[in-house]
Amino acid sequence: MAECQAQNKAKLISETRRRFEVEYLTDKPDKYDPRDVERLQQDDNWVESYLFWRHDAVDETLKMIDESFQWRKEMSVNDLTESSIPRWLLEIGGIYLHGYDKEGNKLLWIRVKYHIKDHKTILDKKKLIAFWLERYAKRESGKPITVMFDLSETGLNSIDMDFVRFIINCFKVYYPKYLSKIVIFDMPWIMNAAFKIVKSWLGPEAVSLLKFTSKNEVQDYVSVEYLPPHMGGTDPFKYTYPPLVDDDFQTPLCENGPIASEDEASSKEDIESDGKETLETVSNDEQTALLKKINLTEAVSKAEENEKIDSKMKGFKKPLSVFKGPLLHISPAEELYFGSTESGEKKALIVLTNVTKNIVAFKVRTTAPEKYRVKPSNSSCDPGASVDIVVSPHGGLTVSAQDRFLIMAAEMEQSPGTGPAELTQFWKEVLRNKVVEHRLRCHIVESSKPTTLTLKDSAFNMSDKTSEDMCLQLNRLLESNKKLEDQVQRCIWFQQLLLSLTVLSLAFVISLFCLLFN
Repeated sequence: MAECQAQNKAKLISETRRRFEVEYLTDKPDKYDPRDVERLQQDDNWVESYLFWRHDAVDETLKMIDESFQWRKEMSVNDLTESSIPRWLLEIGGIYLHGYDKEGNKLLWIRVKYHIKDHKTILDKKKLIAFWLERYAKRESGKPITVMFDLSETGLNSIDMDFVRFIINCFKVYYPKYLSKIVIFDMPWIMNAAFKIVKSWLGPEAVSLLKFTSKNEVQDYVSVEYLPPHMGGTDPFKYTYPPLVDDDFQTPLCENGPIASEDEASSKEDIESDGKETLETVSNDEQTALLKKINLTEAVSKAEENEKIDSKMKGFKKPLSVFKGPLLHISPAEELYFGSTESGEKKALIVLTNVTKNIVAFKVRTTAPEKYRVKPSNSSCDPGASVDIVVSPHGGLTVSAQDRFLIMAAEMEQSPGTGPAELTQFWKEVLRNKVVEHRLRCHIVESSKPTTLTLKDSAFNMSDKTSEDMCLQLNRLLESNKKLEDQVQRCIWFQQLLLSLTVLSLAFVISLFCLLFN
């Protein structure tokens, strides 16, 4: 069944490409940016995203691609950089990427209070939206995004329906399949009529993606750690520029504490060079003896370290899924699983395999550096070799589904060495377009052990004193229940007595009434 669906999808993609070339490219080849046309012919996921949004109807898909490609050329989307945007727009913090929702989708923040309707600046603001979306699409191909419309402290002069319509069109036409939902926070009542119009633009399918929230409801979609204080959150993040804020990944803790910074690495390099100079002043015989001693000590320590690592690795189950990158095969492909149902192991394992003919340097970064220990987090991998990276929560901190890991890799074509100093210098000099990045989500595996079993086990482990105290408390509870039952019985008896007296009184009155009138 799955194979049949894959074949049908491949046929649709092939037909879309063929018809686009025949029906849209033949007459006006300069109508689009050639880079977009080339990508359409090579990137199956991109074609599939347009087909998905148009329910596999090729005719509608072609119209959508045509509109999207024309817009991309008009806006020069492929050439948008920070220098394309006025600096004041980047500094004000009205639009930026930061944090994740509860489903692990990146958040695109639109702080509406910073937007003043002005036809002179609207084009630059549209370019800013396109800049962020294109930047995200290149990094996270196909992964949904959640738009956070923050309407707090917003007035009438901030209402710009043209700008809102542009944002909606971005997800309807230009970046299909990217929208997870639109969370609208603290919308003033005066804007109700405006958002009725917005709903008509979205269409019936997309209306369900609109989530109107207040301070209490917004936490249904985003946890407090990624919400600012005015939304009831605890996120200490404050927007500043430069640099751009979409990269939340930072260096985690290594196994034995924080990783050395570049300054520390350079100071270590100086110390090592001083040591070498001292070594040169020693006599030849002493130097030989000292070197033998150092080599022997290093060999023993390395053997002990390898033995420890091997013993640790025995407790891990090798990940099955594999991401096949141009430099490294990374396993698991998408998610790090913490908490094994079999062993209760809280650590996770990342396996990197070098598929090139050169040494590959790699770094591991995370969105929650204070939470995790990673070993190794900055090292290299020889050609054809594999490296096991152990990731473990630090200091009893809880793993969150919003946490992310970033693996950065770059090929060391002419490597003078792979020590800490050489790696530090390499990462300083390597070109950005030479670095390959891959992201991993965190997944918590819940224990399948029944709660009744846990209660039973804990009952067996309780001390006699605790059991005795519980028995006393149980007896007291039973006594209080008995007293309560007695009180209830008295109330029932009293109500029955009262009812009987009422009936007798009523009978006496009726009898007296009959005697008087007879």
